[in-house]
Amino acid sequence: MPNSLVLLGTIGRPHGVSGRVRVNSHTENPTDLTAYGPLSGADGRLFVLRWCSEGVAEVREVIDGTPVKIGNRTAAEKLTNMQLFIDRSRLPPPDEEEFYLADLVGLTAVNEAGGVLGTVTVVHDYGAGTSLEIVGETTSIIPFTRACVPVVDVAAGRIVVTPPDEVLVTAEGAAAA
Repeated sequence: MPNSLVLLGTIGRPHGVSGRVRVNSHTENPTDLTAYGPLSGADGRLFVLRWCSEGVAEVREVIDGTPVKIGNRTAAEKLTNMQLFIDRSRLPPPDEEEFYLADLVGLTAVNEAGGVLGTVTVVHDYGAGTSLEIVGETTSIIPFTRACVPVVDVAAGRIVVTPPDEVLVTAEGAAAA
C-alpha cells in the first residue's frame, strides 16, 4: 500500500442473505466512515457504503463509474477482511498535538536518554488497544499508551519509548541484559 493511503475501516463477516456486511470503522465517530465517499480496497477496487444499522452496511462496488450493489451472501463473503482505505489528501489535517496512527510508521523510536531503539514499522490495533512494532537491534511490540510512549513528535520524526518491564528493548549498539 502506498504511504498516502490511510486505513479507515475493515469489512467483516456477512450479515444476513442480502449482501449486507458488518463493518469495523476506524474513524472517531464510526458512522463518519461513509462520509468520505468511495473507499479503496487493498486490491484497488472502489466501494461505497451505506449504513443500515449500527455496524452493518450495504456495500456497492464501483464498476466503470457505476455503484453496483453486492446483492447476496456469497458475494459478501468474498469481501470478508477487506481493508478500506482513503487517500491521505482527502482527510483533514490533524489538530495540534494530534496525529493519524499512520503518521507513526517510519518514526525513530528513542529511549529517555536519546538512544535509538529502532523504527516504528507497524501500528497494530486488534481491538484491545493499539501497539507499535519497533524494529531495531531486536523487534519489540510496545503498548501505545502515554506511559509507554510519553512523547510523539511527528515533526521531528521521533517518539520516546519507556517500555514496560516485561519488554526488553535495547538501544542500537548497547548490550542486552
